[in-house]
Amino acid sequence: MKKILFPTDFSETAENAFVHALEFAKIVNGELILLHSFELPVYDAQFFPENYGTVYDSLQLSQFDMFKDEIPKLHAIADARNLNHIKMSHRLMDGNLLYNIKNAIKEENIDFIVMGTSGATGWEAFFLGTNTGNVLNAVDVPVLSIPLEAKFKKIETIGFTTRYRTKDKKALKEVLKIAIKTNAKVKCLYVQTNNSDVDASTIKEWEEDFQGQPVQFSIIPSEEVQDTIADFILFKGIDILAMLTYKRNFFVELFKPSLTQRFSNKLSIPVLALHE
Repeated sequence: MKKILFPTDFSETAENAFVHALEFAKIVNGELILLHSFELPVYDAQFFPENYGTVYDSLQLSQFDMFKDEIPKLHAIADARNLNHIKMSHRLMDGNLLYNIKNAIKEENIDFIVMGTSGATGWEAFFLGTNTGNVLNAVDVPVLSIPLEAKFKKIETIGFTTRYRTKDKKALKEVLKIAIKTNAKVKCLYVQTNNSDVDASTIKEWEEDFQGQPVQFSIIPSEEVQDTIADFILFKGIDILAMLTYKRNFFVELFKPSLTQRFSNKLSIPVLALHE
């Protein structure tokens, strides 16, 4: 059984992502480990000699009470979607979110992370690495990122970007495993720039290797990689985009408002970031 780590701050963003986490657990036959991380403020004990411990105990208790109150709401969501058979366990951890995620991955042998990536609480900044660090570069398990605007719907088409490298082939095989379980098809995109060095024999080899699999290959000549991927998502009806991890700036450019405003919210789809 796969283990899926779901960091949550109990916000609207996290609640929306929780639905995706439940459905993803159903697809991969997984269980959910819910992680709520909080950081206690740092006080100088010399200024609070008498009630220093009491202050910390009170703050920890308030976090525990919130955690205790929110968990039944998540179980209610699972019940409403007839997914109450999905096994769930819970972790309440003090400390930096990224640090706690890395510890949970190690201690729980995590296979996937599912997390929300937008909203006022800083998930987007966390995902893009502008504040607490780039989760994509800090962990070595696949991360399924869920924008707030991405309401769950059945996965019928998975987009996959490639540069026809050996490591891309391995990643595509993992994506196909998910596609087969959900009866989805995979549309594979190669953006061919002037600097591209992939020859026709490599492309033919790939097509032969994946013959009979639910995958289609598209090669589009363009110097505008992000724009081409955005067009691909929109016009090919992509429900979820899978790709090997790129530099942080790639994700910033792909989903920045100036690029996506002409597509309304149609680019707000889950992104599955795979690791080499």
